[in-house]
Amino acid sequence: MQLRRVVLAGAATLGSVAVVVGSAILLQRRRETTRSRRHDGSPESSRGVALATDRGRRTAQMARIGATTGSGYVALRARSAVAGPERRESLRAEYELRTAEQVAAALGGMKGALMKLGQMASYLDQGLPEPVRDALAQLQADAPPMAIELVEEVLAAELGGLPLDVFAEFDERPLAAASIGQVHRARTHDGREVAVKVQYPGVDRAVTADLDNGDLLFQMMGVLFPGLEPGPIVAELRDRLVEELDYRSEAENQFLFAEAYRGHPFIHVPDVVGQLSSARVLTTELATGSRFAEVVEWPDDERQLAAECIYRFAFGGIYGLHAFNGDPHPGNYLFRPGGQITFLDFGLCKRFTPDEVQIFEDMIRAMVLEPDIDAFRRVVERIGILAPGVRATDDELAEYFGHFYELVIDDKVQEVTPEYSSESVRRFFDLSGPHAHIMKAANLPPSMVIVQRINLGLYALFGDLGARNNWRRIAEELWPFVDRGPTTPMGERIAEWSMSRSLPDGSASTA
Repeated sequence: MQLRRVVLAGAATLGSVAVVVGSAILLQRRRETTRSRRHDGSPESSRGVALATDRGRRTAQMARIGATTGSGYVALRARSAVAGPERRESLRAEYELRTAEQVAAALGGMKGALMKLGQMASYLDQGLPEPVRDALAQLQADAPPMAIELVEEVLAAELGGLPLDVFAEFDERPLAAASIGQVHRARTHDGREVAVKVQYPGVDRAVTADLDNGDLLFQMMGVLFPGLEPGPIVAELRDRLVEELDYRSEAENQFLFAEAYRGHPFIHVPDVVGQLSSARVLTTELATGSRFAEVVEWPDDERQLAAECIYRFAFGGIYGLHAFNGDPHPGNYLFRPGGQITFLDFGLCKRFTPDEVQIFEDMIRAMVLEPDIDAFRRVVERIGILAPGVRATDDELAEYFGHFYELVIDDKVQEVTPEYSSESVRRFFDLSGPHAHIMKAANLPPSMVIVQRINLGLYALFGDLGARNNWRRIAEELWPFVDRGPTTPMGERIAEWSMSRSLPDGSASTA
């Protein structure tokens, strides 16, 4: 698919556009690292990892990518021309992995919006070769970190002191380093174990530069989302990413979810430590658990419980809270046996209006509960997913859009396979299929961009887990317009918890 060809430059169809994403960022990163080496070979502490934050420098970094990757591809073709079939395949696999590793290192060094593209590529397409996905997976939590001196600068500016002034203990080695900031383990002076997320200096300017670079961003969005008008998508991503840069907004989102799920038997959201948080520092209760890469090796029954918990959290919030945590990459989950999951990172959240939630209900009724493709067509035309007058039969619309409701249309156990996940991605990004005329005419309104992102992200994770359940019955538990009783043992325990607590206004909890 296009995502694989362009971001990873890993197939024989690689062209000049694909080359653009790979090597110059890595080259720039290596130059900066080389210049900043101490005599003992370790990176210099601060300035060597400074981000390029202005539009011109970041555009130049992207433009220089073609140098290394392009020459590597030329060498690949030359060597393949005189090699046998097995050797050609081996050479291609080596080049594919090497390019993916370069892209991961490069995007990890740039941080910000561009790194998020690499994160998405690491889990979104089940069709990527496993070594390539592994290379990009490091962007989920293990990107190149910033030096402790930069951490100290941010803490001093935001909280008024060095780490060991503000905290009783502070681990200089980060637990995780991601696209906006990195997380350190610490202990407060009153003895609480906490996680401290510190924003990279200048990443706000870097993200703004990427978002303001309309030509480059629209070109990249056009590559990643062919057939979709990039304007509304870019506008929605701009709003969400700008919000993500302000940790005060993330703290508010996390507080909302933590309160809603307090005491939940399966879902845990760490509490925010408000007095040790600011616009660029977020301190929360420390959470522990297994990473997703470990969970995929767990026994089948544990994987099924994990999948059910993720499903309930992702879609239950839309109707119970009118809020949606929209960053589904695996680095945001910590797992424990028995289906218990801690959900992290609430920087990319969407709050829905009652009218927007009503639209979801209207679509579900027309496609699932009271099937009426004419009614569904009217809904998607009204909200701008499909332009009026598109020449598509009812059967074509039902076949295309019905795929995204397939898990809940029938009252039966269904497994989410890697093939199903890849097919879901192709339904959005591959214009060569039988539904190309619908894809070219279809568009996502801003309020649904973030929902579709987590839809596709969850399908990818579920494909890895081999998730298997009667999703229709679980969905009917979550849909307030159906309000079905518990249908699984997990649902029964959640119902008991819900009955045992009340929201502050005295109404029954719907979380």
